[in-house]
Amino acid sequence: MKLSQLYIDNIINTALAEDINYMDVTTDNLLDDTHRSEAYYVAKDDGVLCGIEIAKRVFDLAGSDVDFTVKINDGEKVRKGDIIAVMTGSTRTLLKGERTALNILQHMSGIATATSRCAELVKGTNAMVTDTRKTLPGLRPLQKYAVTVGGGKNHRYNLSDGAMLKDNHLDAYGGITPAVRALREKIGHMVKIEVEVRNLEELAEALECGVEVIMLDNMSCEEMKKAVEITAGRALLEASGNVTQENIRDVALTGVNIISLGALTHSVKCFDISMKIKTAK
Repeated sequence: MKLSQLYIDNIINTALAEDINYMDVTTDNLLDDTHRSEAYYVAKDDGVLCGIEIAKRVFDLAGSDVDFTVKINDGEKVRKGDIIAVMTGSTRTLLKGERTALNILQHMSGIATATSRCAELVKGTNAMVTDTRKTLPGLRPLQKYAVTVGGGKNHRYNLSDGAMLKDNHLDAYGGITPAVRALREKIGHMVKIEVEVRNLEELAEALECGVEVIMLDNMSCEEMKKAVEITAGRALLEASGNVTQENIRDVALTGVNIISLGALTHSVKCFDISMKIKTAK
Protein backbone atom coordinates (compact mmCIF):
# COMPACT_ATOMS: atom_id res chain seq x y z
CA MET A 1 0.00 0.00 0.00
CA LYS A 2 1.44 3.38 -1.05
CA LEU A 3 0.12 6.63 0.39
CA SER A 4 -0.47 9.67 -1.82
CA GLN A 5 1.99 12.49 -1.15
CA LEU A 6 -0.80 15.03 -1.65
CA TYR A 7 -2.85 13.32 1.07
CA ILE A 8 0.12 13.16 3.44
CA ASP A 9 0.96 16.83 2.91
CA ASN A 10 -2.65 17.85 3.49
CA ILE A 11 -2.73 15.95 6.78
CA ILE A 12 0.56 17.48 7.91
CA ASN A 13 -0.37 21.03 6.90
CA THR A 14 -3.69 20.75 8.70
CA ALA A 15 -1.97 19.51 11.85
CA LEU A 16 0.73 22.20 11.72
CA ALA A 17 -1.83 24.95 11.21
CA GLU A 18 -3.81 23.63 14.17
CA ASP A 19 -0.71 23.50 16.39
CA ILE A 20 1.14 26.66 15.38
CA ASN A 21 -1.72 28.93 14.30
CA TYR A 22 0.05 32.21 13.40
CA MET A 23 3.27 31.77 15.42
CA ASP A 24 5.12 29.71 18.02
CA VAL A 25 5.27 32.22 20.86
CA THR A 26 8.00 30.34 22.73
CA THR A 27 10.33 29.31 19.90
CA ASP A 28 10.00 32.44 17.75
CA ASN A 29 10.86 34.71 20.67
CA LEU A 30 13.61 32.53 22.12
CA LEU A 31 15.67 31.49 19.08
CA ASP A 32 16.72 33.19 15.86
CA ASP A 33 16.84 31.70 12.37
CA THR A 34 20.55 30.87 12.61
CA HIS A 35 20.30 28.65 15.70
CA ARG A 36 21.02 25.00 14.91
CA SER A 37 20.72 21.79 16.92
CA GLU A 38 21.05 18.04 16.70
CA ALA A 39 18.11 15.91 17.80
CA TYR A 40 17.12 12.26 17.76
CA TYR A 41 14.12 9.98 18.18
CA VAL A 42 14.40 7.29 20.85
CA ALA A 43 12.04 4.35 21.37
CA LYS A 44 10.69 3.99 24.91
CA ASP A 45 9.09 0.58 24.35
CA ASP A 46 9.34 -2.51 22.12
CA GLY A 47 7.25 -2.63 18.97
CA VAL A 48 6.97 -2.11 15.21
CA LEU A 49 7.81 1.26 13.65
CA CYS A 50 5.47 2.95 11.18
CA GLY A 51 5.28 6.48 9.76
CA ILE A 52 8.94 7.49 9.80
CA GLU A 53 8.89 9.01 6.29
CA ILE A 54 5.80 11.02 7.22
CA ALA A 55 7.54 12.28 10.35
CA LYS A 56 10.47 13.29 8.16
CA ARG A 57 8.14 15.19 5.83
CA VAL A 58 6.74 17.18 8.77
CA PHE A 59 10.04 19.01 9.16
CA ASP A 60 10.14 19.85 5.45
CA LEU A 61 6.75 21.53 5.73
CA ALA A 62 7.39 23.07 9.15
CA GLY A 63 10.29 25.19 7.90
CA SER A 64 12.77 22.89 6.13
CA ASP A 65 16.54 23.24 6.75
CA VAL A 66 16.68 19.92 8.65
CA ASP A 67 18.77 16.90 7.64
CA PHE A 68 16.82 13.80 8.68
CA THR A 69 18.65 10.46 8.82
CA VAL A 70 16.46 7.37 9.23
CA LYS A 71 18.00 4.60 11.33
CA ILE A 72 14.96 2.28 11.50
CA ASN A 73 12.40 1.93 8.70
CA ASP A 74 8.69 1.18 8.58
CA GLY A 75 7.90 -2.42 9.45
CA GLU A 76 11.11 -3.00 11.38
CA LYS A 77 11.12 -4.09 15.01
CA VAL A 78 12.34 -1.56 17.56
CA ARG A 79 13.50 -2.10 21.10
CA LYS A 80 13.36 0.23 24.06
CA GLY A 81 16.34 2.59 23.83
CA ASP A 82 16.83 2.24 20.06
CA ILE A 83 17.68 5.41 18.14
CA ILE A 84 15.09 5.66 15.36
CA ALA A 85 16.31 8.76 13.51
CA VAL A 86 18.78 11.62 13.86
CA MET A 87 17.97 15.22 12.82
CA THR A 88 20.36 18.14 12.39
CA GLY A 89 19.40 21.68 11.41
CA SER A 90 17.23 24.65 12.29
CA THR A 91 16.26 24.52 15.96
CA ARG A 92 13.13 26.51 15.18
CA THR A 93 11.99 23.91 12.66
CA LEU A 94 12.83 21.02 14.98
CA LEU A 95 10.77 22.50 17.81
CA LYS A 96 7.84 23.56 15.65
CA GLY A 97 7.54 20.17 13.98
CA GLU A 98 8.23 18.07 17.07
CA ARG A 99 4.69 17.46 18.31
CA THR A 100 3.03 17.00 14.93
CA ALA A 101 5.68 14.51 13.81
CA LEU A 102 5.52 12.56 17.06
CA ASN A 103 1.71 12.46 17.13
CA ILE A 104 1.66 10.83 13.70
CA LEU A 105 4.63 8.53 14.28
CA GLN A 106 3.42 7.34 17.68
CA HIS A 107 -0.14 6.70 16.48
CA MET A 108 0.87 4.80 13.35
CA SER A 109 3.50 2.78 15.23
CA GLY A 110 0.89 1.93 17.87
CA ILE A 111 -1.38 0.49 15.17
CA ALA A 112 1.46 -1.42 13.51
CA THR A 113 2.58 -2.81 16.88
CA ALA A 114 -0.91 -3.96 17.88
CA THR A 115 -1.49 -5.51 14.46
CA SER A 116 1.85 -7.31 14.57
CA ARG A 117 1.01 -8.86 17.92
CA CYS A 118 -2.35 -10.11 16.63
CA ALA A 119 -0.84 -11.42 13.39
CA GLU A 120 1.79 -13.30 15.40
CA LEU A 121 -0.89 -14.85 17.61
CA VAL A 122 -2.79 -16.36 14.64
CA LYS A 123 0.27 -17.78 12.88
CA GLY A 124 -0.18 -21.37 11.74
CA THR A 125 -3.97 -21.02 11.43
CA ASN A 126 -6.22 -20.31 8.45
CA ALA A 127 -7.03 -16.78 9.64
CA MET A 128 -5.85 -13.37 8.52
CA VAL A 129 -6.11 -10.25 10.70
CA THR A 130 -7.91 -7.26 9.17
CA ASP A 131 -8.98 -3.77 10.15
CA THR A 132 -12.47 -2.24 9.79
CA ARG A 133 -13.96 1.15 8.84
CA LYS A 134 -13.82 2.18 12.50
CA THR A 135 -11.13 4.76 11.80
CA LEU A 136 -10.58 8.36 12.87
CA PRO A 137 -12.09 10.90 10.44
CA GLY A 138 -9.52 12.02 7.88
CA LEU A 139 -6.89 9.51 9.00
CA ARG A 140 -8.17 6.31 7.39
CA PRO A 141 -5.37 5.96 4.80
CA LEU A 142 -2.69 6.45 7.48
CA GLN A 143 -4.34 3.95 9.79
CA LYS A 144 -4.96 1.32 7.14
CA TYR A 145 -1.38 1.69 5.88
CA ALA A 146 -0.17 1.09 9.45
CA VAL A 147 -2.22 -2.12 9.64
CA THR A 148 -0.46 -3.47 6.54
CA VAL A 149 2.94 -2.49 7.94
CA GLY A 150 2.10 -4.53 11.05
CA GLY A 151 1.35 -7.61 8.98
CA GLY A 152 -2.44 -7.30 8.74
CA LYS A 153 -4.76 -6.92 5.76
CA ASN A 154 -7.24 -4.19 4.90
CA HIS A 155 -10.97 -4.80 4.99
CA ARG A 156 -13.17 -2.49 2.91
CA TYR A 157 -11.50 0.86 2.42
CA ASN A 158 -14.89 2.56 2.08
CA LEU A 159 -18.52 1.88 1.18
CA SER A 160 -17.69 1.77 -2.54
CA ASP A 161 -15.38 -1.24 -2.21
CA GLY A 162 -17.98 -3.94 -1.81
CA ALA A 163 -21.56 -4.72 -0.83
CA MET A 164 -21.91 -5.58 2.84
CA LEU A 165 -25.32 -6.29 4.32
CA LYS A 166 -25.10 -5.60 8.03
CA ASP A 167 -27.83 -6.14 10.60
CA ASN A 168 -29.40 -2.71 10.08
CA HIS A 169 -29.56 -3.20 6.31
CA LEU A 170 -31.23 -6.56 6.79
CA ASP A 171 -33.66 -5.33 9.43
CA ALA A 172 -34.57 -2.30 7.32
CA TYR A 173 -35.08 -4.27 4.11
CA GLY A 174 -36.77 -7.36 5.49
CA GLY A 175 -34.21 -10.15 5.69
CA ILE A 176 -31.22 -11.80 4.08
CA THR A 177 -32.79 -13.44 1.04
CA PRO A 178 -34.75 -10.45 -0.29
CA ALA A 179 -31.83 -8.09 0.37
CA VAL A 180 -29.31 -10.30 -1.46
CA ARG A 181 -31.69 -10.77 -4.38
CA ALA A 182 -32.26 -7.02 -4.66
CA LEU A 183 -28.51 -6.35 -4.67
CA ARG A 184 -27.78 -9.07 -7.22
CA GLU A 185 -30.20 -7.41 -9.66
CA LYS A 186 -28.33 -4.08 -9.50
CA ILE A 187 -24.64 -4.66 -8.90
CA GLY A 188 -22.11 -5.79 -11.48
CA HIS A 189 -20.40 -9.17 -11.65
CA MET A 190 -17.19 -7.80 -10.09
CA VAL A 191 -18.84 -6.79 -6.81
CA LYS A 192 -18.80 -9.31 -3.97
CA ILE A 193 -21.51 -9.49 -1.32
CA GLU A 194 -20.83 -10.01 2.37
CA VAL A 195 -23.65 -10.71 4.81
CA GLU A 196 -23.57 -10.35 8.58
CA VAL A 197 -25.27 -13.21 10.43
CA ARG A 198 -26.13 -13.52 14.08
CA ASN A 199 -26.83 -17.25 14.36
CA LEU A 200 -26.48 -20.52 12.49
CA GLU A 201 -29.96 -20.26 10.98
CA GLU A 202 -29.01 -16.99 9.31
CA LEU A 203 -25.74 -18.59 8.21
CA ALA A 204 -27.67 -21.32 6.38
CA GLU A 205 -29.84 -18.72 4.67
CA ALA A 206 -26.80 -16.68 3.57
CA LEU A 207 -25.17 -19.82 2.15
CA GLU A 208 -28.34 -20.65 0.26
CA CYS A 209 -28.13 -17.18 -1.32
CA GLY A 210 -24.61 -17.89 -2.55
CA VAL A 211 -22.88 -14.88 -1.00
CA GLU A 212 -19.09 -14.77 -1.14
CA VAL A 213 -18.31 -13.67 2.45
CA ILE A 214 -20.22 -14.18 5.69
CA MET A 215 -19.52 -12.25 8.89
CA LEU A 216 -20.11 -14.19 12.10
CA ASP A 217 -21.23 -11.46 14.48
CA ASN A 218 -20.35 -11.93 18.15
CA MET A 219 -20.53 -15.71 17.99
CA SER A 220 -18.88 -17.96 20.54
CA CYS A 221 -15.95 -20.11 19.49
CA GLU A 222 -18.17 -23.20 19.60
CA GLU A 223 -20.70 -21.56 17.28
CA MET A 224 -17.94 -20.50 14.92
CA LYS A 225 -16.57 -24.05 14.77
CA LYS A 226 -20.03 -25.26 13.77
CA ALA A 227 -20.27 -22.45 11.21
CA VAL A 228 -16.97 -23.58 9.64
CA GLU A 229 -18.25 -27.15 9.43
CA ILE A 230 -21.57 -26.11 7.92
CA THR A 231 -19.98 -23.74 5.40
CA ALA A 232 -17.42 -26.32 4.23
CA GLY A 233 -15.54 -23.79 2.13
CA ARG A 234 -18.57 -22.43 0.24
CA ALA A 235 -17.87 -18.89 1.48
CA LEU A 236 -15.20 -17.00 3.36
CA LEU A 237 -16.03 -16.66 7.06
CA GLU A 238 -15.19 -13.52 9.02
CA ALA A 239 -15.18 -13.43 12.82
CA SER A 240 -16.12 -10.05 14.24
CA GLY A 241 -16.99 -8.66 17.65
CA ASN A 242 -15.36 -8.95 21.08
CA VAL A 243 -12.04 -10.17 19.68
CA THR A 244 -9.01 -9.29 21.83
CA GLN A 245 -5.36 -10.26 21.97
CA GLU A 246 -6.31 -12.61 24.80
CA ASN A 247 -8.82 -14.65 22.77
CA ILE A 248 -7.75 -14.12 19.14
CA ARG A 249 -5.81 -17.41 19.04
CA ASP A 250 -8.90 -19.34 20.11
CA VAL A 251 -10.98 -17.54 17.48
CA ALA A 252 -8.42 -18.36 14.78
CA LEU A 253 -8.39 -22.04 15.77
CA THR A 254 -12.11 -22.32 14.93
CA GLY A 255 -11.08 -22.30 11.26
CA VAL A 256 -12.45 -18.91 10.20
CA ASN A 257 -10.72 -17.13 7.31
CA ILE A 258 -10.79 -13.54 8.54
CA ILE A 259 -10.69 -11.88 11.95
CA SER A 260 -11.58 -8.18 11.89
CA LEU A 261 -10.73 -5.89 14.79
CA GLY A 262 -11.98 -2.32 15.05
CA ALA A 263 -9.72 -1.81 18.06
CA LEU A 264 -6.65 -1.79 15.80
CA THR A 265 -7.61 1.71 14.68
CA HIS A 266 -10.29 3.20 16.92
CA SER A 267 -8.72 2.71 20.34
CA VAL A 268 -5.11 1.67 19.91
CA LYS A 269 -2.46 2.77 22.41
CA CYS A 270 0.20 5.10 21.02
CA PHE A 271 3.71 3.70 20.80
CA ASP A 272 6.00 5.67 23.11
CA ILE A 273 8.70 7.65 21.27
CA SER A 274 10.52 10.79 22.38
CA MET A 275 12.46 13.45 20.53
CA LYS A 276 15.53 14.68 22.38
CA ILE A 277 17.65 17.72 21.49
CA LYS A 278 21.29 17.54 22.52
CA THR A 279 22.14 20.14 25.11
CA ALA A 280 23.72 23.32 23.71
CA LYS A 281 27.28 23.97 24.82
